[in-house]
Amino acid sequence: MWAERTRTTIRSLGEILITLGVVLFLFCAYQLFYTNVVADEAMKSEVSDLHKQWAEPPAARSAAPAADPFDTADSQGHSGTAFAILHIPRLGDKSIPVLQGTTLDLLGRGVGHYKDSALPGQIGNFAVAGHRKTHGEPFRYLDEMRAGDLIVVETAQTWYTYREDRDPFIVEPTDLGVVAPVPNEPGEKPSQKLITLTTCNPWWASTQRMIVIGTLIAERPRAQGEPPALTVNAPKFQ
Repeated sequence: MWAERTRTTIRSLGEILITLGVVLFLFCAYQLFYTNVVADEAMKSEVSDLHKQWAEPPAARSAAPAADPFDTADSQGHSGTAFAILHIPRLGDKSIPVLQGTTLDLLGRGVGHYKDSALPGQIGNFAVAGHRKTHGEPFRYLDEMRAGDLIVVETAQTWYTYREDRDPFIVEPTDLGVVAPVPNEPGEKPSQKLITLTTCNPWWASTQRMIVIGTLIAERPRAQGEPPALTVNAPKFQ
């Protein structure tokens, strides 16, 4: 009798462990693959919607009330609004929508614009955050970028081209100075037009932040077509 109960207990424990293993496997598969599929579709949809919106006559666009670009509070209804498209030739030909806000939900649809940081082309620091692993992985290979690489931001009216100032570097996750108007100089009045890209480091943790900073070098009306930066034959990572 005791032996039978022992065998039953062991068998039940084994079944539980197998079930837990299957659940863990499915969760890992979801994180590694399915979130990327969902995020890629969401990003394509955001980019498509932006291009359709920008293709409308100016009168039709101006008929809609404009949201305050710095107001990302959910209560105001502006959080999550896509307003620009990020292109990084070094990382491939992926078009990455830029949305207002940096919540985890928004970062599954593109990259997020830090609240109160500058807008593209403005004096100050246009700062964005993006995932490095899962959820579309827009910044998966950010560590492969190098000083001199070009970063292009597409808006309704203008292409903005930035040049990376230095190789990617690492900071503590609490170091918010990198997204200040003058990076690492809190309180200083900005005089340059900068862009800062931030992501987690290493791939599977959030113990650090990887940072890329660039300076605006060119502006081009969107109606004139893609800027030369998007034809640069830089090594690409997909």
